[in-house]
Amino acid sequence: MTTTRQRPDLGDDDLLAQCRRGDDVAWAQLLDRYERLVYSVPLGYGLSRHDAADVAQATFAELVRSLDAIQDAAALGAWLATVARRTTWRQIARRRNLDERDLDTVVGDDVDPWHEWIDTWTDRHWVVEGLLALGGPCRDLLVGLYLDPDEPSYADLAARLGRPVGSIGPTRGRCLDKLRLVLGELDEHA
Repeated sequence: MTTTRQRPDLGDDDLLAQCRRGDDVAWAQLLDRYERLVYSVPLGYGLSRHDAADVAQATFAELVRSLDAIQDAAALGAWLATVARRTTWRQIARRRNLDERDLDTVVGDDVDPWHEWIDTWTDRHWVVEGLLALGGPCRDLLVGLYLDPDEPSYADLAARLGRPVGSIGPTRGRCLDKLRLVLGELDEHA
């Protein structure tokens, strides 16, 4: 995980603007903010850590290529998650020696395992969308607690987030309550 000189509380719009100007510190902060989330997408599909790292690298490379095209900084997390999902799907298709168009054929041939897989994916996608909508410190805490493949201890997570260790548990409870509200809103709009 990246821990380079960080500027306090820069929003995604400011980070993107500074990244467009070639600011290495802004890039490090942007990667630190989103790498665990991006890395969790391929892991959620069952890819290995090595393959997940490849997907994450490809996702951030696409960000570099598309940096000037991203107009809505508030949607950056959702954009990264979408790129990570599509890159993951291509990786799965390559692994199974399938053309992406052939995935529909496979679904038709073997419905039950795919139905279970799709239900699991839908649930995970819903939670990731909730975390992206939640944003900020709560997103960082919950991603660290539940999606970070390194499974950091409370002490490690507290140090990473610049919080007292004793605040992690109570803050987690408040953040989970906020996430429940966000997920309820997402469910209503689905």
